[in-house]
Amino acid sequence: MRKFAALNPPERQLLLTNPHAVRCAYPAPLRQLLNIDKAAESRRWLRCWPEQFSSPSPVWALAGLARQLGLAQISMKDESSRSPLASFKVLGAPVALLRLLLRQWPASGFLPADLLAGKHAPQLKEWVVISATDGNHGRALAAAAKSVGCRCVIVLHAQVSPEREAPIAALGAEIVRIAGNYDASVHEAARLAAANGWQVVSDTSYLGYEDVPRDVMQGYAVIADELWSEDRPQGPDYSHVILQGGVGGFAAGVLSYFWERLGAQRPVFVVVEPQQADCLYQSAQLGQAAATAGTVDSVMAGLACGEASPLAWCFLQPGIDFFMTVSDHEAVQAMGVLARGDAGDVPVLSGESGAAGLAGLQALAATGEWRQRLGLDASSRVLLVNTEGATAPSIYTELTGCAPAQVLQVQMSWLAQRAALPQQAS
Repeated sequence: MRKFAALNPPERQLLLTNPHAVRCAYPAPLRQLLNIDKAAESRRWLRCWPEQFSSPSPVWALAGLARQLGLAQISMKDESSRSPLASFKVLGAPVALLRLLLRQWPASGFLPADLLAGKHAPQLKEWVVISATDGNHGRALAAAAKSVGCRCVIVLHAQVSPEREAPIAALGAEIVRIAGNYDASVHEAARLAAANGWQVVSDTSYLGYEDVPRDVMQGYAVIADELWSEDRPQGPDYSHVILQGGVGGFAAGVLSYFWERLGAQRPVFVVVEPQQADCLYQSAQLGQAAATAGTVDSVMAGLACGEASPLAWCFLQPGIDFFMTVSDHEAVQAMGVLARGDAGDVPVLSGESGAAGLAGLQALAATGEWRQRLGLDASSRVLLVNTEGATAPSIYTELTGCAPAQVLQVQMSWLAQRAALPQQAS
C-alpha cells in the first residue's frame, strides 16, 4: 500500500487578501483573450464529441453541509460525471487541439465536428502533439488526439503514479518518463517539441507560448457557461466562488466568464492551493507570476504545480479577491465528507484535487476572522467545483476507505430515494 507521508496534522492555513483585486467592468484587454462568445463556441464544438463529453455537468445542492457551516447555500458543480475521463480537463485540451489545428491549416476547410469524428485522420497521422501532465490534462489530450487521428506524446514526471499513466497509454499516447517534478516535465516537453518539430499543447504558459494555454483556459470557461441557460438567462446568484489553483488556468477560465457577465457585481473569488504548492499565493504576495516556496509534493496531484502561468496571472491578479492554502490532511478529510454525504447530502465522488475547494470552505467557515473578511454569513451562497473524480481509484480507496463504485452506488440510491419523495407525499 502506498504511504502518504504528507498526511500529517495540518499546519496553520494561510489566507491572503489580494491588494490588487478590482471591482469594475471586465477589462477590454482581457476580453480579447477570453470571452463569453468563445466559451459558448467551445461548448458547441465539444457537443460533437459524444463519447467523451456530456453537457452539462450536474450541480449538487449541499443543503445539509451549508446548514452545518452557517451558510445559506452550497452548490457543487460536479465534473467527475461529465466524461469517462472524470475530470474538467476534458474541456481544455480538446478545445485547444481543435483551435491549433484550425490555425495550422487555415485554408483546409476543417470543421471541429469532422475533426473529432476522425474524418481527417489520414492527413493528420504524422502530425504530433506533446504535453506534460500530472495525469488529467494528458489523458484529455490523448483522448482528443485519438479521435482526431494524430500522434500524441505525453511527458510524465516521477510523482505520476502508474495508475494514472495506464489510461493515458491505453488511449494510444506515447509515454516519456523523466525524473523531477511537474515543472521539469513542462520544460522537457518543450525541449522535445523543439527538437522534433512537434506541437506543444500545454495548460501553462511561458515566454513566447500563450496561444494554446489561452485556448485551454477558454475551454474551462464552459463550466461557467453551463450555469447560464435559456431557462435561467439571469444566471446563478452566487455570493462566493471557490476555485482550485494549480498553475491558474482553471481559475482564470471560470473567473473570466463570471467577470464578463456580471462586471463589478461579480462574486467574491477565492483560490485554494496545497500548502506545498502555493505558487499563486506567492504570486499574490510578490505582485507577479512566481514559483512556490514549498516542495510541490502533495497528495493533491493535479494541484502540485510549482510555477504560476503568466497568462493566467493576468486574470487572477485583478480578479481573485483571496488566495489561501490547505493541507493534504484537510483535502482528504473533505473527500470523505463528500463520499459519505455528510449531513444527509448527496454523496459525491471527489478526488484529492476535486475536494480542495470544500477543504478551503471548511477552513474559512471555521475561522471567525476569516468569515468576517470574506463576508461569509447566513445569507452566503457559495459555488464549489468538484474538478475530478477518482482518477486514481486505488489511491481514492486508500484515502477515503470507500471504493469509487461504492460511492456511486450510494449516490444512485440517494437520488432514487429523493426522486421518489414527491410520489410518496402525494
